[in-house]
Amino acid sequence: MTLPNAAENEHRTVKIREVGPRDGFQNEPETIPTAEKIRLIDALGRGGLKRIEVASFVRPDVIPQLSDGVEVLKGIELPEDVDRLVLVPNSRGLDNALGYRDLFEEVALFVSASETHNQRNINRPVAETMADVTKMGRRIVAEDLGFCAVIATSFGCPFEGKVPLDRVLDLAEQFAEAGATELGFGDTTGMCNPAYASRFFAAALERLPGIEITAHFHNTRGQGLANAYAAFEAGCRSFESSFGELGGCPVPAGSTGNIATEDLVSMFHEMGVASGVDLPGVIEAAKTAQSVLGRKLTSHSIVAGPVTWASPVG
Repeated sequence: MTLPNAAENEHRTVKIREVGPRDGFQNEPETIPTAEKIRLIDALGRGGLKRIEVASFVRPDVIPQLSDGVEVLKGIELPEDVDRLVLVPNSRGLDNALGYRDLFEEVALFVSASETHNQRNINRPVAETMADVTKMGRRIVAEDLGFCAVIATSFGCPFEGKVPLDRVLDLAEQFAEAGATELGFGDTTGMCNPAYASRFFAAALERLPGIEITAHFHNTRGQGLANAYAAFEAGCRSFESSFGELGGCPVPAGSTGNIATEDLVSMFHEMGVASGVDLPGVIEAAKTAQSVLGRKLTSHSIVAGPVTWASPVG
């Protein structure tokens, strides 16, 4: 792995999608009040994040923390250039979402690359999920909505162990055939390492030309930012992260959160890679989340703040 110098990175940019309002909030033990969710999402929008995953159309008895998704979508006041994304698990969820078509711009569909994880997460075989994806994809495209796909456990499964790369990319190709223009690969329980991230994203970019490739890393074992850097070096320019390092995976217990948006932005900015994100603004939103949740969050930038350099002497 070779470290690019600042000059090489000067004109590079990355896209960062904020997933905390969905992936993060759903993993909190108690439901965050709707008004507080709206306050936090609006703060993220003011912080320069152009794509925010706001809600999920899942059964409220399964994920009660997100049962107020429609109210949140109606209540947020984001800049006009910010895209709102919703996650749907199946055709019934898409039916419900399309009843509020004017409240969002993008839809994300998902599957686990691991059969066992898919069964435990959404109680369906992978083949059944992908058959539904084909039908849902046509409907999403017909509605002129952005169609994103997410493949969980792309880098390893806590139940099955190693997940073959070809299996993951075969699923990605099926999503692309269904109309997806973006493929997100999730390290759902933090099993990836930088060497594999580099090989994985090089292969994905080669096999999926014309598709936006997005990296979604968790920091369960402390390798999240290293994996993001490795993916970047391999050519990936789109990332998902969660302010405050909120999130995790309910299957299995013990999986910690996504890489922190503010830590990811800080790393890229120090490398000379532009993200369009206001780092102090996102740090402030994460600090507000700490107050709302009544506990300390685990991102480093909340504590350390942005990197500042003293003026040179002389």
